[in-house]
Amino acid sequence: MSPTPEPSPVPSPGLPQQDEEQRLRELGYRPVLARRMGGFGNFAISFSVISILSGCMTLYGFGLNTGGPAVMLWGWAGVGLFVLCVGLALAEVTSAYPTSGALYYMADRLGGRRWGWYTGWLNLLGLLGAIAGIDYGAALFAGAFANLQWGFVPTPGTTMLIFCVILLLHAVLNLFGVRLVSVLNSVSVWWHLAGVALIVGALVIVPDRHRSVSFVFTEFVNETGWDNQVYVAAVGLLLAQYTFSGYDASAHLSEETSHASVAASRGIVRAIWVSWLAGFVLLAGLTFAIQDYDATRTTDTGVPPAQIMLDGLGTDGASALLLVVIVAQLFCGNAEVAAASRMVFAFSRDGALPGSHLWRKVSGRTQTPVAAVWLSVSVACVLALPSLYSATAYNAVTAINVIGITPAYAIPVLLRLRAGDRFRPGPWHLGRWSRPVGWIAVGWVACVTVLFCLPQASPVTVGTMNYASVALAVVLVLATIWWFVARRSYGTPSAAYGSGRDQADFAEGIV
Repeated sequence: MSPTPEPSPVPSPGLPQQDEEQRLRELGYRPVLARRMGGFGNFAISFSVISILSGCMTLYGFGLNTGGPAVMLWGWAGVGLFVLCVGLALAEVTSAYPTSGALYYMADRLGGRRWGWYTGWLNLLGLLGAIAGIDYGAALFAGAFANLQWGFVPTPGTTMLIFCVILLLHAVLNLFGVRLVSVLNSVSVWWHLAGVALIVGALVIVPDRHRSVSFVFTEFVNETGWDNQVYVAAVGLLLAQYTFSGYDASAHLSEETSHASVAASRGIVRAIWVSWLAGFVLLAGLTFAIQDYDATRTTDTGVPPAQIMLDGLGTDGASALLLVVIVAQLFCGNAEVAAASRMVFAFSRDGALPGSHLWRKVSGRTQTPVAAVWLSVSVACVLALPSLYSATAYNAVTAINVIGITPAYAIPVLLRLRAGDRFRPGPWHLGRWSRPVGWIAVGWVACVTVLFCLPQASPVTVGTMNYASVALAVVLVLATIWWFVARRSYGTPSAAYGSGRDQADFAEGIV
């Protein structure tokens, strides 16, 4: 990696608001995206991508087998605290560099071109893996809903078909512009919070029998095939860590957010702590309501939370709550497509992707990167194809999301720590807490990156292999090969607009 360069000038910490369009020009980019998103909308997109009604629900069955209630509840509490540290540290760097490129742009400015290059590819892998994980999870729940309502028996093929329809829906919604995306995300916040209250309230009031406090907080279950309980508990943290990802969406929408130097940072932090509290309530409510643990684990619906609702509320009640969950997951997937497409747009704007001249085009009518949207959903579809042949492939997709995007969160923070006093914080900063919080964040990310490359089930076979490590290796190898092809075309602007890469050439991409 190249030596740490002098970071670009950033505004003084005392500046409450700044001209974001001028700030973007200072960072080297012509403003071409519509700045139509407010602070709440920026928070809402990260909250929608985290989506406790998506992550917690889709991996709940994984949690039942991998550590059980104790790991799910205490793991959520612990992981949430560490993720909050990561979010705080990342928010500080976001305030200094509010661009759609987000993580890779920060790494490039603080560490050099190669740091930015590899951070970008990791971030892109994580974002595209997230679309696949979220929308495939929604397809699984849609199949469970159809099973309860009409006796439909989901198969890998029909689930894949539903998944493709959901991807198409999200692509079309994102083509209408960021204002619609912002409105949908704002609705999503209240839908998620009301949905958690409705699900937990129903599961508390209606069932005649509930599990004990001791069971919910101390019961350890190991169905992984591994004998080491510490190892199983550590792997079981995937449920929480997978859910607590995607909050970089606030940073990726910076160029479309008013007062982004403050609003995007606040959006990241607020999305994490609100999700932390609401998610704990949701997991506790589900676990207290388990009637038959083994039947829930092996449910014919393919979705353990659906079985909990079915046992506790009956078919009609379960169907109604499943519909609430599915709509929340659709909100989540739509927000993730928005974030991923902005990353594709920004990375292409700096010449990093094959066919960059195509993916960086922006619609003159909606000011939306149309081609980037279609590329995002197409790659997500390809990532989910192994689910047609392997029952454990979905867990691998979620792990791909975690080990792709989580290291990308820590790299800008590490480079900010390495830069020391040369880093000038933006309007939102941590002050004297910057370094201790930053080092906690980097340490946590290092641990979970290694952890989620490990096998999740024993014996390790073609069907149970954790392919996340393979995907990570493939992306790093391909990124290295492509570096030698595209290194002359790739580069973030080194100064104010008009220098660095030829912005006039970029302007031709507006169609």
